[in-house]
Amino acid sequence: MVENNGEGQRRDDAVVIALVDDDRNILTTVSIALQAEGFVTRLYSDGETALKALIENPPDLAVFDIKMPKMDGMELLRRVREHSPLPVIFLTSKDDEADEEAGLELGADDYLAKPFSLRLLIARIRAILRRADPSREFGAEPGEIEPVHPSIDRGRLYMDPARHHVTWNGRPVSLTVTEFLILEALAARPGVIKSRNQLMDAAYPDDVFVDDRTVDSHIKRMRRKFRAVDPEFGAIDTLYGAGYSFNDG
Repeated sequence: MVENNGEGQRRDDAVVIALVDDDRNILTTVSIALQAEGFVTRLYSDGETALKALIENPPDLAVFDIKMPKMDGMELLRRVREHSPLPVIFLTSKDDEADEEAGLELGADDYLAKPFSLRLLIARIRAILRRADPSREFGAEPGEIEPVHPSIDRGRLYMDPARHHVTWNGRPVSLTVTEFLILEALAARPGVIKSRNQLMDAAYPDDVFVDDRTVDSHIKRMRRKFRAVDPEFGAIDTLYGAGYSFNDG
């Protein structure tokens, strides 16, 4: 295990990100990118080694690869969840939809498919950290001003982008960052049909390839989450061959 903030020492206010992956190239590349943004990183090459440290000295957020020897990311998340609500992002292999589904059911906060964009990963990390601790400032990328998005109030739906907080009829609905961004794009203009490409651009603003099925999977999971708090939920409409729209009428 290695802990570093790029300066050889840890500041008391530093945000700690744990990276768990058996690919040392990914560990090194992601760690360097995070350190450049001011984060402290802790690196683990397998789940067994990571588990004890994550429980005894929790970071602010962790990024788990799913497919690892000794203990895979699923089992690691399951074991961590017995002790901690630690925010977790999964890294998955392309087309492993079943893994993504299972990971989110276990309580992962979001996932990215390999190969992934470092900028997108960092943006997801910041968004999840803000959601976990709205009172804490996590900053924007150097030279950038982080946009301020107003809250969205659409009938029974309320969304607070600053905190990634969603309620339906006053009841909280826990969405991943990706799901939140897709729903935000739909709810911003009720009744307007958004194509899958438009929704992919909203949820994946970097140059990342995502196929149509990924958007459909996110929509399916969102509907299931809303129906858990309202079995009659039907505000996300599908226009086959065209895309999706939000209608709470």
